Amino acid sequence: MSFKILTPEEAASYIYHDATVAFSGFTPAGSPKVVPKAIAARAEAEHAAGREFKIGVISGASTGDSLDGSLARANAVKFRTPYQSNKDLRNSINSGGVEYFDMHLSALAQEMRYGFFGDIDVAVIEAADISPNGEVVLTSGVGISPTAARLAKRVIIELNKKHPAKIKGLHDIYEPLDPPYRKSIPVHTPEMRIGDPVLRIDPAKIMGIVENDAPDETGGFAPVDEVTQKIGDNVASFLAGEIGKGIIPKEFLPIQSGVGNIANAVLGSLGSNPEIPPFKMYTEVIQESVIELMRKGEITFASGCSLTVSPPVLEGIYEDYDFFKDKLVLRPQEISNNPELVRQLGLITINTAIEADIFGNINSTHVLGTKMMNGIGGSGDFTRNSFLSVFTCPSVAKGGAISAIVPLVSHQDHSEHSVKVIITEQGVADLRGKSPRQRAEAIIENCVHPDYKDVLRGYLKLTEGAPQTPQALNAAFKMHIEFLTSGDMKNTKWE
Repeated sequence: MSFKILTPEEAASYIYHDATVAFSGFTPAGSPKVVPKAIAARAEAEHAAGREFKIGVISGASTGDSLDGSLARANAVKFRTPYQSNKDLRNSINSGGVEYFDMHLSALAQEMRYGFFGDIDVAVIEAADISPNGEVVLTSGVGISPTAARLAKRVIIELNKKHPAKIKGLHDIYEPLDPPYRKSIPVHTPEMRIGDPVLRIDPAKIMGIVENDAPDETGGFAPVDEVTQKIGDNVASFLAGEIGKGIIPKEFLPIQSGVGNIANAVLGSLGSNPEIPPFKMYTEVIQESVIELMRKGEITFASGCSLTVSPPVLEGIYEDYDFFKDKLVLRPQEISNNPELVRQLGLITINTAIEADIFGNINSTHVLGTKMMNGIGGSGDFTRNSFLSVFTCPSVAKGGAISAIVPLVSHQDHSEHSVKVIITEQGVADLRGKSPRQRAEAIIENCVHPDYKDVLRGYLKLTEGAPQTPQALNAAFKMHIEFLTSGDMKNTKWE
């Protein structure tokens, strides 16, 4: 069948107040761009006319400004899940204007199928190509697209000509059955494919196609600086040492890496360390450093959920697609982040913390315990089930006024039971096989900035004679309170 060609405004007319709308993509990669802006314009017009207009927004992860930013600025978001990184949306969440619930990314698609979020009224899916029988070639990100398209009552396709149809085969689309019929997922190496190269959508549900050529709204990362370089080198040296001890196999293990400047530096250091062999990745976000290392032969294969790279780098991948087509695969996040597969493949997981405490608990999401930054993303999916879990962060923030290592995290996302190694630019704290007090001593000695070592040693002195975990409840948040009071944690006094 042939599909109706729609303007963005016509597509937005199918979306009504209080609808729940699911969007394709994972980060700005693969996220719709023109229909969300039209929905935002419709919301503004409805509000100007004195009528309510808000929608529930579900996506794979964060999106681009055309989606999260436009809808937030138009006051068009009723609720948002599972992850975001847009400044305007973040401000709306933290001011109480948007109900936001943070989720492990691997759980989202199945919880949609379980009916936990009610009906999915509309799915908006970005495509590189579509056949008359509803076979869709996705673009640079997959996210929850298979589940969203299947559950939605109606589907709108954004056909984006920035992405060539020749990338058919880049994707491996697979949805597991739900309990009690679920079977094991047969991915035994990162390069194994188990699904279809296309997303199959019932043509009767497709309301139409919106054509565009908008690029992914993905920015580059800051250049590696002295701190991120040192963190990266510390991670690489530690893992090389584990190979030397025979703990990590000499062939190495697949790597999962978080997103951002530190992650880029870590991957660069892994690639340049002569004691670490060329390696594979099984991760959620494939970013620019992965592509650079793949061209050099230092990464041999990468499985992910999205190609989160700048538009010029993505164009380079498409131009050299014959080189990349057997080295990349994009999967739904239910598979890329699947805990069963994380444990089965024996991943080394490397993620970034906002703050850590002296016992190894990690805060990935909240500033000073209350303000949401982005969300937990996939870090929990990977950390809890890894062969070896590593968390990285600079030892200080705000020009040294904040210590990233504190007596007790102000919000806990990953407990000490899941965190094996903490690494800052100061050094490495290996927490395996250590009691709480031993962990505290290792973290203070190896990871804390020199300006804060005596402060945190002073905290430990308060706990002398304490039970198994040396915690002083009346002083555990005193460093946070000192920052709120004086603007500098270094002023903390324990008397």
